[in-house]
Amino acid sequence: ADDRAVPAGHRRRLQKRPGGQPGGRLAAPGRRGDYSFEVFHDDHPQTALPPVAPRARTSAEWLGEDLRRRSVPLPQPHAPENDHPHTMTAPTQLIVLNGPNLNLLGLREPAVYGHTTLADVEALCRAAATERGAEADCRQSNHEGVLIDWIHEAGAACRAGQLAGIVFNPGAYTHTSVALHDAIKGSSVPVIEVHISNVHAREAFRHHSFISPAAAGIVVGFGVDGYVLAIDGLLRQARAAKG
Repeated sequence: ADDRAVPAGHRRRLQKRPGGQPGGRLAAPGRRGDYSFEVFHDDHPQTALPPVAPRARTSAEWLGEDLRRRSVPLPQPHAPENDHPHTMTAPTQLIVLNGPNLNLLGLREPAVYGHTTLADVEALCRAAATERGAEADCRQSNHEGVLIDWIHEAGAACRAGQLAGIVFNPGAYTHTSVALHDAIKGSSVPVIEVHISNVHAREAFRHHSFISPAAAGIVVGFGVDGYVLAIDGLLRQARAAKG
């Protein structure tokens, strides 16, 4: 576009002429392709416009009424990759295992274990997992062999990338079961060991755990809230491993 100044009270007008020859009342003729322009006195002064508007009006005059604007489609923005640690492809399934006598929660030694039932604990675990974008499969058994089979099953699911691991309250087997220790080690399944009471403040035989050396983490003495802490820790570890 021509950048020459237009005198006050004048306007620039674009005209198409054969051969591009200007005509009419020319004060400052010029050419742009097959289009000529003239600067003429404006008998109808325009209302003052914001700074950007005169440029837009001048551009429209240069284009002329018989020229069409062509819209160039802009490329669609790509959706940003979601790399937040809580939304990555880490497994979102976990198992909550409870060992012997934990089916008696709410009845057994309420001064130690409280009045919360096993059903309450399982509902708490499912809700906590859901809040963290996961799903908890809750199981309880009084039989060591059944617990071992579930640990083996969980190990296979972890190797397949389908399971984050186990939150495990082994109950009394904590202090007696080398077999559970070996099952955890052999299956390479991440386990967070949980105890409702502070076992280290109780009888001396409860101070030793065969599970702890094979566990990825331990939560002790926080009551049933310890299950929530364990779920949180297990999922964090699983996501960190995928990061």
